[in-house]
Amino acid sequence: MELQQMRYVLAVAETNSFTRAAEQCRVVQSALSRQIARLERELGARLFDRTSRHVRITPAGEAFVAAARESLNAAERAVADVGAVTGEVRGRLALGLIPTVAAVDVPAALSRFRDRYPQVRLDIRVGGSEDLTEQVKQGRIEVAFLGLPPSTRPDGVNARELARDRLVAVVAPDHPLAGEPVVDLARLATETFIDLPPRSAARAQSDEAFAAAGLSREVAFEVTTADFMMARLVRQGLAIALLPSTYVPHLTGLATVEITDAPTRVEYLIWSGTGRTPAATAFLGLLGLPAR
Repeated sequence: MELQQMRYVLAVAETNSFTRAAEQCRVVQSALSRQIARLERELGARLFDRTSRHVRITPAGEAFVAAARESLNAAERAVADVGAVTGEVRGRLALGLIPTVAAVDVPAALSRFRDRYPQVRLDIRVGGSEDLTEQVKQGRIEVAFLGLPPSTRPDGVNARELARDRLVAVVAPDHPLAGEPVVDLARLATETFIDLPPRSAARAQSDEAFAAAGLSREVAFEVTTADFMMARLVRQGLAIALLPSTYVPHLTGLATVEITDAPTRVEYLIWSGTGRTPAATAFLGLLGLPAR
């Protein structure tokens, strides 16, 4: 059994696709498939059920993935620990972030980190707060930036609050609200919205505020990330959006309106409570937020 075989299995488990796993691992699909088939013969069990349309992990595959992830993390920590002994931070830093993170200038922080620790390989994953928290718990990423409603706090991980922010209404330049200095939720409830999926942390920030005010609203468009597509739909006048005030300066061609009873969000930095690598410790230290 080889570490590379474990990496292939993890990639298939994460993508539910041999094709996407091969692209992620930068190997031809036939080679990846052969290695996984060879591993299955060695283990005497199928790790995946394959059809022409679907790939599903088997119970044996789930058991293998959990152990393989621990093994790969241990192997990377071994390399990093050797480097730490010799005074050099090496290995990999797996970092997760929401698209609207604003409390920290992440590109600038990564630039400083890269200059100081050039031997560290950076693995950056963008996603929703819930998924990123689960990945930190599972050891798939080590550090993540989240945005949560005030009613929610990260659970099962180390967390440090970074900042609090109020949401603002984001509208097309020719929208009737574009010239208003301020608006309230009751007025906004008459508008059509674009937002993230239900039960996501970003959606909860707004849903909880409208519910607390005894209001309902129409969300006609749902997107998976609050960036390019959301801005384009708002710019076309199809809907309005609620976004953090510190994030909207990154968007162009849109108007923003303050909200008197605005929803709020809290940005957090989270990291794993166990098995932290020297690279993760170095990144936390660079931010001035060493683990407790």
